[in-house]
Amino acid sequence: MEEAAWFWGVATCVKLLLVPTYHSTDFEVHRHWLALTSSLPLARWYSDASSPWTLDYPPLFAYFELLLSLPASLLDPTIVDLVAGQNYAASSALLFQRVSVAAADLVLLLGAHRLARRLPPFRRRLAFAFLLWSPALLIVDHIHFQYNGFLLGILLLSLSFLAEGRDLAGGIAFAVLICSKHLFLVGAPVYFVYLLRHYCRGGFGKALGRFLAMGSAVGAVFATAFGPFLYHGQMLQVLHRLFPFGRGLCHAYWAPNFWVFYIVLDKILAFVLAKLGFVIQAPKASFTGGLVGDSSPFAVLPQVTPAITFLLVILAMSPCLIKAFLKPQSKHIIRWVAYAYTCGFMFGWHVHEKASLHFTIPLAIVAMESLDDARHYFLLSIVSCYSLFPLLFEPQEYPVKILLLAVHSILMWLGFCQFRISRTSHQRKTSDSRGSCEKNQIIGCAGTCYLLGLFGVELWGQLLHPYFFGDKLPFLPLMLVSIYCAMGMMYSWAWQLRQIIRFC
Repeated sequence: MEEAAWFWGVATCVKLLLVPTYHSTDFEVHRHWLALTSSLPLARWYSDASSPWTLDYPPLFAYFELLLSLPASLLDPTIVDLVAGQNYAASSALLFQRVSVAAADLVLLLGAHRLARRLPPFRRRLAFAFLLWSPALLIVDHIHFQYNGFLLGILLLSLSFLAEGRDLAGGIAFAVLICSKHLFLVGAPVYFVYLLRHYCRGGFGKALGRFLAMGSAVGAVFATAFGPFLYHGQMLQVLHRLFPFGRGLCHAYWAPNFWVFYIVLDKILAFVLAKLGFVIQAPKASFTGGLVGDSSPFAVLPQVTPAITFLLVILAMSPCLIKAFLKPQSKHIIRWVAYAYTCGFMFGWHVHEKASLHFTIPLAIVAMESLDDARHYFLLSIVSCYSLFPLLFEPQEYPVKILLLAVHSILMWLGFCQFRISRTSHQRKTSDSRGSCEKNQIIGCAGTCYLLGLFGVELWGQLLHPYFFGDKLPFLPLMLVSIYCAMGMMYSWAWQLRQIIRFC
């Protein structure tokens, strides 16, 4: 634990240095939630519309905000004032909210420690570096502003319990997670199938008893979270806030997933058909304009609905579910859950670019298993972090995000070089006939060329696009980032799928 605490302490020092940096509207969102939960009765939390930043996280996170509001009110009462506190960004509010995120990362420290503590010393330290020094988490939580580290810490705790065979504790922790942020619900199918087959086993009586025990424990968590709102007749309002399907298929900045290619193909087809003389009705909402409508504004290709994306996610996840059903093994659970979140990211509805954290963080542990996993993580973590760069668009933060990614890449390179020296017997048995030089590379020629292409994308966005187009076509650099990063994300999804089919 001392090692993990040291890595967390270094990360905390960096986070404190980032206190005065840019913060997004999410800063005001969470400040408003502090005021809302402390000023209004519980029955009005999910119906209040005094601010555009309505509460749209599940109740356990709302309780967390209520808990944070207690010290906030002592430090500066304006922070939790529902009226006077609107858009309040005094130094006291800034410091309190920044420190609250850093303090909440203690949960991430605990989850990282529990998952990595049984690894060999060098790999354990490497895992701590990847988890606790993640540049993507620093960008999203400690500059942009959110509490992802806290939530991912709960996920890691759940996975650590499952990896140890403590299925009941793992199921309870996962229930706490999805009652804190419902977007983690994507992993529920894997959890359900795995726990059904791994925990609820034995004779009929024993299996039934365990099923009821798990159901009762998970049900108690949900009752604690949602029970008060059910009592006040607010459940429909809560669900409406949690699942606003009218937001549209894509976020204003396209997350680098499958739907990027679908959108681009629709644009190309519309352009070509219009040139050929066909009448193509332009959609009212424009993806490139950054607007999000009530439907998916495709001109040529079929419209996409939430039901279609749900079916695609389940279909993509099905090989993993089959594996978990036929042969549930705790040693594979982290890989299976990470793959499930990858499927949700690639094919889900209204996915945010920040959701890539849901699988890149657990895959940091998987990367410790083999050289192949390390190679995959090396590419994925760089692409995932780079895809978050558009979140920090002000000039003063530009050197910060570049430095964070550069340091992370160097640490990965130096760390994974040890895999070339110490290869496991399993890797030797499953090695192919490609030259030993290629097999010992951290990343192959294709991967190197792809990562070098990120420099071209960045060069275009920072220098060439302003030089050639000026203020015209402002969406083009962002679109290029989305498309190029989506190529890497699609590769990661396919690679994970292949690993699960072949080895799990």
